[in-house]
Amino acid sequence: MLLPQINEPGQLKSLSVDELTSLAAEIRQFLIEKLSVTGGHLASNLGVVELTLALHYCYNSPRDKFIFDVGHQAYVHKMLTGRMDQFDTLRKYKGMCGFVKRSESEHDVWEAGHSSTSLSAAIGMAVARDLKGENNKVIAMIGDGALTGGMAFEALNHIGHEQKDLMVILNDNEMSIAPNVGAMHNYLSKIRSDRHYLRAKDELEMMLKKIPAIGGMLAKTGSRLKESLKYMMVPGVLFEELGLTYLGPVDGHDIHKLIETFKQADNVRGPVFVHVLTTKGKGYKPAEADSYKWHGASPYKIETGQVLKSVGNPMYTDVFGKTLIELGEQDPRLIAVTPAMPSGSGLIPFSERFPDRMIDVGIAEQHAATMCAALAMEGMKPVFAVYSTFMQRAYDQIVHDICRHNANVMFAIDRAGFVGADGETHQGVFDIAFMRHIPNMVMMMPKDENELRHMMKTALEYNDGPIAYRYPRINGLGVHLDEELVPIPIGKWETVREGEGYAVLACGPMVQVALEAADQLKREGIHLQVVNARFMKPLDEEMLLELAENGTNMVVLEEASEAGSLGSAVLEFYASKHIFDTKVSLMGVPDRFIEHGSVKEQREETGLTAAGVVGEIKKLMSLHPYEIGKTQFPS
Repeated sequence: MLLPQINEPGQLKSLSVDELTSLAAEIRQFLIEKLSVTGGHLASNLGVVELTLALHYCYNSPRDKFIFDVGHQAYVHKMLTGRMDQFDTLRKYKGMCGFVKRSESEHDVWEAGHSSTSLSAAIGMAVARDLKGENNKVIAMIGDGALTGGMAFEALNHIGHEQKDLMVILNDNEMSIAPNVGAMHNYLSKIRSDRHYLRAKDELEMMLKKIPAIGGMLAKTGSRLKESLKYMMVPGVLFEELGLTYLGPVDGHDIHKLIETFKQADNVRGPVFVHVLTTKGKGYKPAEADSYKWHGASPYKIETGQVLKSVGNPMYTDVFGKTLIELGEQDPRLIAVTPAMPSGSGLIPFSERFPDRMIDVGIAEQHAATMCAALAMEGMKPVFAVYSTFMQRAYDQIVHDICRHNANVMFAIDRAGFVGADGETHQGVFDIAFMRHIPNMVMMMPKDENELRHMMKTALEYNDGPIAYRYPRINGLGVHLDEELVPIPIGKWETVREGEGYAVLACGPMVQVALEAADQLKREGIHLQVVNARFMKPLDEEMLLELAENGTNMVVLEEASEAGSLGSAVLEFYASKHIFDTKVSLMGVPDRFIEHGSVKEQREETGLTAAGVVGEIKKLMSLHPYEIGKTQFPS
């Protein structure tokens, strides 16, 4: 066994290529066994075992900078840099992060949970290196899915202009999370299928050199001839035209060829583009057969690949997907748009039912948002289905192209609130704060999965501009789902528990938390009013005024950033009305990034629990007492 002997990447350099190949098999077995218990990003990591080994064999991390795009494919890198003994804690609370994490290791030089950033980071590090007079390598890895992101093209353009020494490695496995789409995907497919082009180019050059008597003439015209032939013979002509030297495609599971290619790249001045072909899920048959399903795996049985998911109520995402089909049958104008997340957003059933009305734009959130604006302007009813964390990438387009035009775009914001094991890069806690202040926007969140269905109907029938409904990455409550869907009056909240003196204004899953707190307080004779504050914008101003007139002090409870979200909106409203007697306490996500763990652990860390609400209400009572007993309540 070689794997137990590897504690740092320098130890790889004493191994032969055959030993590296044996080590790759051991690494795969380690990952398959460990992730069967913890879950995690299995397929993507199985696909880069040889590539990661070859990089650490040829270069010297952390002096040489390894920049992983997204970072969920860096498990092998973590193993080789001294973190093998931490894999039992992978993605667990206070355990090892599932992404690259700078605070974990000096070998982690760039961290990201969103795609298409590695090339921009690479040129930044290369410029800094040269200004400091250093000579380390800068190596950026990016997937073919991430290469469709606009930011990657911006960076390629700049890299070609600067002509700094750096290496871009394209990990081409024909997948991101979902199967890739678009012209770049088709272009790379052509390169994959026409590998003889590169061999033909090399053979042509050798043939020209061997022709006797006309060497002088060829010397004069050779440069122009090669430039012309490049369009016929060189598969990576696009990258060559951008100013990068193209090498490949190379088999990403052949360590010898990878090492040979990296040595060749080291002899090139300026930026080099190395095209590496890998198989996602390599070495584990279930993952190879369905790398889509095995991108992010829950614990599973190794022998069969059976996922060990606990059976529970349907997830909000599933309810969204089924309801969207119902609405699509009612209104032929409805179109679903997603940025490379058809399965994660619950849109596969919709795409099967309405293939012409389902658009996957690839990893291109900005493009998706602006396209939705245009669809709406032309009388369609676009639903932009996107995770909260990824919608951040389209902020300018939401402001400039959707809200400024008052375009009737529906936002289906999935993963709103805490997301659990994916952690701080994926927490959906900022969308209220960065959307509610934009003119023309309507925002709402359901207390349960049945209310989500009615909100979707509300959004479809709303014609006055952009409207968003946000929902969490958890199972629903198992409530009855109404067959008939009816619109909810815009901006109207709902009292779900009567009370006196003190109230909790809660949205989404926090309504259930508030009800649990109310049950606890009731046993002490305290009757807490619980309000389903389902609209973040517009607010229910009538209810807020009524609460103030009744002398009710309140807690605003939300699984969103405390700064700028619903609580801030309530305070702003009372300030605008010069109402200062009503006491408002905010309970939201504090001003820091919340790391990975379970949703339950993340709520406990931030105090968003029934016990936390009880404590906050009692604090309000001690600071601002209210005369209990004006109204009689049943025991």
